[in-house]
Formats: sequence, C-alpha cells, structure tokens
Amino acid sequence: MDTADQDGATSGTPESPAPIPLREPAEGTPGVIADPEELERACARIAEGAGAIAVDTERASGYRYWPKAYLVQLRREGVGSFLVDPIPLSGQLGPLADVLNGAEWVLHAASQDLPCLAELELRPTALFDTELAGRLAGYDRVALGTLVEKLLGYQLEKGHSAADWSRRPLPVDWLNYAALDVELLIPLREKLEAELEAQGKLDWARQEFEAVRTAPPPPPRAEPWRRVSGIHKIRSPRGLAAVREFWQIRDEMARKRDRAPSRVLPDSAIVSAVLADPKTTAELQALPVFSGRVQRKFASTWMRPLQVARTLAKSELPLPAQPTDGPPPPNRWADKDPEAAARLSAARAALNALAEHHRLPVENLLLPELVRRTCWRPPEDLSEAGVAEVLRAGGARPWQIELTAPALAKALTAKPEA
Repeated sequence: MDTADQDGATSGTPESPAPIPLREPAEGTPGVIADPEELERACARIAEGAGAIAVDTERASGYRYWPKAYLVQLRREGVGSFLVDPIPLSGQLGPLADVLNGAEWVLHAASQDLPCLAELELRPTALFDTELAGRLAGYDRVALGTLVEKLLGYQLEKGHSAADWSRRPLPVDWLNYAALDVELLIPLREKLEAELEAQGKLDWARQEFEAVRTAPPPPPRAEPWRRVSGIHKIRSPRGLAAVREFWQIRDEMARKRDRAPSRVLPDSAIVSAVLADPKTTAELQALPVFSGRVQRKFASTWMRPLQVARTLAKSELPLPAQPTDGPPPPNRWADKDPEAAARLSAARAALNALAEHHRLPVENLLLPELVRRTCWRPPEDLSEAGVAEVLRAGGARPWQIELTAPALAKALTAKPEA
C-alpha cells in the first residue's frame, strides 16, 4: 500500500500542529509468520482481540506477472500487529480464514487488496474502506499518510511501496514500513466513521463498502494489447498487428517466468520497433533496448512479430480502434448528436452542483460512464422513476439514485440552444 503523502490535506483548513513522526510500530516490528505452527498461535491471539481487524497486503507489482500477495499485515485492538508470509503457507491458511472471515476488515483502498486476498481464500463478511470513507467525507486528497496526518496527527514512514515484495528475506526496514500500514487503520476508521455520521453520510458509505466487498472480478479485456503505452503513435493496421504480436509473445514469456511484462520488454521498445520496422536482426539490434546484452539473445524472437504482421491478410489485421457498444468520446457529441450533447452538458452541470453541495467527488456521486451512456441513449420513460430504474440497472447504489435521479431526469429533457 502506498502511504506516501503525495496528496496533501483538504485545502482551506486551519494550520495544524506539526505531525508526530511515527517510525516504528508501538510494540516493535513483528516477526514474519512463515510456518503453520506459528500461524496457529497467531490466529489464537487474533481471536482474543476485540473489534474490527486492520488488513493490508504487499504485492510485487512491476516485478512479478501475477498480482499475488507476498505479505499480509494484520492488526487488532488488544493483541497488536502480525505479519504473515503467505508464500510458504500456501494451502495452509485455513486457521487465518477462520479468524478473519467472520470479522469486519478495515482496509485502505480495499479494491486493490481484496482480489489477492480472495486468492488466499480470505474474504470479509463486512469491510470499512478508509480511502473511500475519506472521499465521501469530503477530503479531496486521501492517501493513507495524508489522512493519518490530518485526522490523527501522525506522520507515517514513507518508501518501499514500489519494492519487490517477492524478495526473501524481507529487509527489516521493509517489515517496519509494512507493519506501520496497519498501525493506525483502526483509529482512523473511528475518526472517519464519526465524521461520516455527523455529515449524514454513514449509510452512503456502508452501501459503497458493500458494493466494493461484493464486486465481481472485472471481465477480461477483449484486446489488452491496445493498452501498450505509446500505441497512439502507430497509425497503420499492419503496425497495430505488429504491436499485437509483440504483446502476445511478451505476455507468454512473462507468464512463464512470472515477471512483469515491462521487465521482459518495455512498451517503449515495442513501439520503437514497430515504427522503425527493421528488416534484419542487425537493424533491430541497432535500436535502443534491443542493443542490450539480454535482448540481443532474443533478437530472433523479437523479429517474429514484425515478420508475422507483414504476411497477414487484410482480413486478419486489427481495426484502427477497438469496437465498442458505448457512446463516442464526448468531444464528438456536438457533431454526431447535438441533442445528446445538450443532455450531457445539463447532466454534468447538475451533478457537479450536487457533488459540491454534498462535499464529495462527482465520480463518487455517479459513475461518469453511466452518466454518458444514459445521456447518449436516454430511456423512453424520462420520469424520475424511469431514470431511477436505468441507474439501478447500471449498478448505482440506492443513495446515489435518491440524490441524482431527479436532477438527471430534468437534464435528459435539455435541448440544444437555438
């Protein structure tokens, strides 16, 4: 988890006393639990604690292909903090599931941690997300370090969030950093819950937390290769086909090695190769990255995408853009459908006013994609009830529908200015 204070606090507030630096956990840095007997003892202690359990994970994003948890951090009032290494305990985490799965979890940015915890058969029956709570409470900057400093007066240790957490053994300063990530989650939860209740938003937050907890995994992308950074520089279908071939070969290699794809071959190298379109291995090896010792060994492998793309039939080439059933980019609405553009403009104005009034981000008030789809193809029934039904089908929560359906129903009747 990134605890670095990159965000700052809500603007316009009076100056607070200097925060107290927090450099190590109150009870010292816990040892790493890595065998079943240690885990049994730790779970017995956790079960003796009271209230919610603070939970966090550390992954090796940017280093490994699979987004698995390489460390699980836990803290519960009355029993302290625990660091669990799930790698040597693979298939033996049943005792941890027994003690965790019946309790409320407190996480920061829960949607980042829940998938890798679910892979370990760890799933909450209730959760409190301090990042999401901060957004709903009106804080425009909600990094963990920011909220801890603003609400609790402590400054967390920074660094190590982007480290290779698959490394073993883990350095002591990394473990210290990881333990601090859960050190203050419980008191932060209490502060945020009290603030949400005072603002009349606690029920909103509970609905949002439940939506995060029960969210299904995202569907796989139809054409994930289109996310190659810099692909906008590639204009021709045959060039896009080469990018696709590069991506597929790189992805297969990354999977087999359990390495991040960018460490197998950077996106920038793919784009430069496609733009240069070398015809020989020597020409490829003259390009940046491909001239390096490691990539020279795979020169024939990296020539293959370019060779394949040149021989594909036109029917096998990708389209210039990925087909979509959604609306076009909003900046093209005025030309394609002026009435839809007028509806979207009115909807945005109304939703921005509501968000400002209730002190929360407009994207948390209603998903922008749902707003765009509704404005592009409005329902036949433009009553509040009809619009509410569309929002409900689009995944909006009851509190969102109650707040936005009246304003959105009115916006959907907007007409272009003469």
